[in-house]
Amino acid sequence: MEKIIQTIANELDVKYAQVENTVKLIDDGNTIPFIARYRKEVTGGLSDETLRELGERLTYLRNLEQRKEEVKKSIESQGKLTDELIKDIENAITLAEVEDIYRPYKQKKRTRATIAKEKGLEPLSQIIYEQTDNRPIEEIAKEYISEEKKVETVEDAINGALDIIAENISDNATFRKQIKRICYREATVSTKASNPEEKSNYEMYYEFCENVNRLPSHRILAINRGEKEEFLKVKIEKPEDKILDLLQKRIVKGETQYKKYLQEAIEDSWKRLIEPSIEREIRSDLTQKAEEQAIKVFGKNAKQLLLGAPLKGLTVIGFDPAYRTGCKIAVIDETGKVLDTTTVYPTQPQNDVEGAKKVLLQLIKKHNVNMIAIGNGTASRESEMFVADLIKEAPHTVCYAIVSEAGASVYSASKLATEEYPDINVSLRGAISIARRLQDPLAELVKIDPKAIGVGQYQHDVNQKRLEESLTGVVEDAVNKVGVDVNTATPSLLSYVAGLNQTISKNIVKYRDENGKLTERKELLKVPKLGKVAYEQCAGFIRIYDGKNPLEITGVHPESYEKTEKLLQMLNYTVQDIKNKEKLNEIKKELSKINIKEIAKQLEIGEMTLQDIVNELTKPGRDPREDMPKPILRSDVLKIEDLKEGMILSGTVRNVIDFGAFVDIGVKHDGLVHISELSDKFIKNPSEVVSVGDVVKVKIIEVDLERQKVKLSMKGI
Repeated sequence: MEKIIQTIANELDVKYAQVENTVKLIDDGNTIPFIARYRKEVTGGLSDETLRELGERLTYLRNLEQRKEEVKKSIESQGKLTDELIKDIENAITLAEVEDIYRPYKQKKRTRATIAKEKGLEPLSQIIYEQTDNRPIEEIAKEYISEEKKVETVEDAINGALDIIAENISDNATFRKQIKRICYREATVSTKASNPEEKSNYEMYYEFCENVNRLPSHRILAINRGEKEEFLKVKIEKPEDKILDLLQKRIVKGETQYKKYLQEAIEDSWKRLIEPSIEREIRSDLTQKAEEQAIKVFGKNAKQLLLGAPLKGLTVIGFDPAYRTGCKIAVIDETGKVLDTTTVYPTQPQNDVEGAKKVLLQLIKKHNVNMIAIGNGTASRESEMFVADLIKEAPHTVCYAIVSEAGASVYSASKLATEEYPDINVSLRGAISIARRLQDPLAELVKIDPKAIGVGQYQHDVNQKRLEESLTGVVEDAVNKVGVDVNTATPSLLSYVAGLNQTISKNIVKYRDENGKLTERKELLKVPKLGKVAYEQCAGFIRIYDGKNPLEITGVHPESYEKTEKLLQMLNYTVQDIKNKEKLNEIKKELSKINIKEIAKQLEIGEMTLQDIVNELTKPGRDPREDMPKPILRSDVLKIEDLKEGMILSGTVRNVIDFGAFVDIGVKHDGLVHISELSDKFIKNPSEVVSVGDVVKVKIIEVDLERQKVKLSMKGI
């Protein structure tokens, strides 16, 4: 275990004690959000992202140690475990290395080599490999001719022995390691079109070649998909001469009668056994690394999207655009309650613009609507033009915003949506989701499979189990960062709170429905299946507004209530004074003057924990998302034909990928800012400069009307 802890500490560049303490917390069943927020003293203030990485590496390295033990036991049971083998297994740092060492000792299917061994040709293979017996090889081979074993000639005996040698060379872990190293340094990935005449999204890969060690992750995944869809043929070009030369230098001992036979065995081993296997391993390694990168990018984007700024206190019309079936409309009040639903037909083929205007103006007046949220899918731009025209006739100021509707249809048809709106038509639920996404992105997006929320690259091509685990962690971190109002939250939102699951979340909502609003956090202990352990994990992330204890609108954990009250007493205030605006301002001033180090000693509390308490008391009930960029509110429409090179516009970053960022500037398709156009400085990754949800200024550098594509730049603005 010490070795694992030291490895993780080196990889994450943190202290041994930080990893050791964190591992103990994880093994004791603590959740990552709880450890990140309430055990900072123990971990030395490691962030939730670092803690998740630590947890993943811990699992991998424990699995690696377990596999090493299994391999040692298996080799030992065959009576072949040597000190050298033990050392090699112990020194292996990846599962692939362990498997390479184990390869010669694995139970094999019947191969040419196993058949030759059954014929008694293993001693002959050893003689040829060792190259020390000076008798003519034909004379040696004669001893192995056996009618019974079907070794009829000298050639049969030698060929069988060479099959054994070829397999032994292929199974040699040292050779494989050296060959892989050469391939990673010098091999190239080359792709060709299956049918050069056929149009596809993969045309840039129809004649393509790049070094294995230079291939970025998005290209690896694009090539994999192109191959899967049968547009591309993929090959790894390896430095064959160099590899054969390496093997010959390691195996052939000068000019002897054995040289030509060993060269034959080496070439056979390379062509028939090593090359196909190494190609698979390299492709698998590249894919795994590319998937990890894609999952990381997707997680980062998803977190930014989930933490998008909410637009509170607004009555919103959700406008789900369509053509033939009509645009679905839902009016949502400021609490998210559905007030009205309808369908209008301002788009083709009906084009009932006047009828749709009349209905919507009535709804705007009746419900005092301030905002229209338009989904960005099919018929979005026509709908936007209609809305921009409509709001000019509204009785009061109404703005509109374009909202990503990715996943809205998935949610509409889900079991969850049916439970939430059993009496509302499936098609209208999408409009409700679109409106609510503008009001509170986090509360709405947690209801949708994170893979369906439209950020990331190639998320459907990566390991789905791994993606799901990563995204669940991302959603948990976002939900716990914001905190959850226990008296209004849906079971979906509650289920992501540290320590809670779907069953307990449903029980909380049931308890709330039967007993009325919860008035204090400790009331959660009355909820069925929510025990002390779950309570400790979740309590600090639960918010209770208008409850008995004002600290429960903050992230102060119940375990720190006593210390917090003492802190306020030292300043001559009480917890109840937090409710009073004037007194709260006085408390803020006093807190800004305190010496954290000294007060922490007096209260016998950690400095980081005290700093967190001070931050919470300074802004009780504050939503951290308020610091995030607000959605761009529009009152007029822009068409791609209106765009001119050199124009500078504001836009919202919708997606960040390895090669750039897509920005919504209010025309039908998002424009691309290529990585080379994101910054005047050199950057390795777009996420160094932009995040999903950012509002940025962009310059138009190219408009392709035929392909409906816009190229943008953020340089020099």
